[in-house]
Amino acid sequence: MKLTVLGCSGSVPGPDSPASGYLLQADGYTLLIDLGHGAFGALQRYVDPTAVDAIIISHLHADHCIDLTAYVVALRYGAGSRFRLAGPEGRIPLIGPAGTRDRLEAAYDPLARKLALRELFGFSTPSDGELGPFTVSYAGMNHPTPTNAVRIAHAGRSLVYSADTGESEALVSLAKGTDVLLCEASFGPDDEYVPDLHLTGRQAGEHADRAGVERLILTHVPPWVSPQLQATEAAVAFGGPIELARAGAEFVI
Repeated sequence: MKLTVLGCSGSVPGPDSPASGYLLQADGYTLLIDLGHGAFGALQRYVDPTAVDAIIISHLHADHCIDLTAYVVALRYGAGSRFRLAGPEGRIPLIGPAGTRDRLEAAYDPLARKLALRELFGFSTPSDGELGPFTVSYAGMNHPTPTNAVRIAHAGRSLVYSADTGESEALVSLAKGTDVLLCEASFGPDDEYVPDLHLTGRQAGEHADRAGVERLILTHVPPWVSPQLQATEAAVAFGGPIELARAGAEFVI
């Protein structure tokens, strides 16, 4: 599997990166995971948006989903694009929390009542099973809005993406023995800590250690927090390899 970081800035786009967005590719299949502020522009550097095979949205905060509105424009008005979609019946499967379609319609045009987004996306809620060449499983996280972490496995290798979460035993269980944990690390050591919202760098390392993961990639670091400091904090709790997500980075899993 190849993981490409479209954006990794936490909560808002930063000077060096869009907000959250990731591509995971294997066996010619392209899975898009989250699409926050600015990530749709980055997506176009790597793939034709009409060639994306499926989309997973972890939760409905804008920094993880708002660029779906740009996706709608491209699919509707790009030269003949909506007739070339890769998904079944000319639609892209879009897996997200209940209410994803309503959220997208409201963000795209709150006055419209017949957007017919089902022409573009096949909406569904998270369910463990097969998705193209991948085996996927989900777990609910500790965040103010319904949020799902996801484990994606292929050919004996696996990735877990934490999405946004405070401390979570469910994340530890989902990530047990995974090859790569792509984990948020939003709160700096000097930030005011708010429970059930985000993780510190050290907490990300603690979750990785308790899950026994092989490799930790820190992501969702806001522009006002030092990524290097987050990595240093994570290393206090986790003795394995620690890397920092950055826009344009590619990781082989």
